[in-house]
Amino acid sequence: MKRLVACLLLVLVWPAQGAERVVSLAPSLTEIAVELGAADLLVGVLDGGERPLELAGIPSVGRYGQLDMERLLSLKPDLLLLWPGSVGVAQREQLQRLGIPTYTAEPQTLDQLATQFEQVGLQLGRVERGRQLAEMFRQRVAELRQHYRRDVPLRVFYQVWDRPLYTVGGEQIISDALKVCGGENLFADLSLPAPQVSVEAVLQRKPEVIVAGSQAQLDAWNAWSLNARLVVVPDKGIERPSGQMIGAVEKLCNAMTR
Repeated sequence: MKRLVACLLLVLVWPAQGAERVVSLAPSLTEIAVELGAADLLVGVLDGGERPLELAGIPSVGRYGQLDMERLLSLKPDLLLLWPGSVGVAQREQLQRLGIPTYTAEPQTLDQLATQFEQVGLQLGRVERGRQLAEMFRQRVAELRQHYRRDVPLRVFYQVWDRPLYTVGGEQIISDALKVCGGENLFADLSLPAPQVSVEAVLQRKPEVIVAGSQAQLDAWNAWSLNARLVVVPDKGIERPSGQMIGAVEKLCNAMTR
């Protein structure tokens, strides 16, 4: 329980009358608000990739690491939805000093993500929908875990980028997704969110599967003598923790074990 609380990094201060003007500072949390049927509460969003159609006309408050503080304050939010990595440390501290009610969460497992649906639903007045979404998500995770369970996990290198070479650490939600699919993150022992690694380090750990988002990112591995399957998983939803992630996890599982 202590680990769950620590990993969610939950900070919640209730607005006096409940949230009516919400600014989402993470695309994943924006998607969760939409999935909860609370898009009407959003008055501003931090952009990062393609937006849901429901939010085409919502004002932008910047992009990853480039928060427009003046624009945010002009929207007079009574609740912020925040993922720590989306805003720089200095601006996070500034937001804290302003005293705007804030929910901050960074789930490290799929089970924690399900709990997050309930927590956000509670804050946005969508309690029942949050419970339903969490229950459906947990059920599908359990089904995938059972279907793809292996006595000996596959050693998987998850490649975030190729030049330079980046992967994910063991405390990232993608690492947990690999477990659900019967795999084991090759660099699960690293705590950094997105550590840079060398080709030699990957080869030394003898991956059985290498996963990347495109064939172009995988082509460089053909220059090495590898006894590993090269797998393309183009659905970047696997890197965006919201309700849609479960579909992306299922694609990952299918690709890894094909």
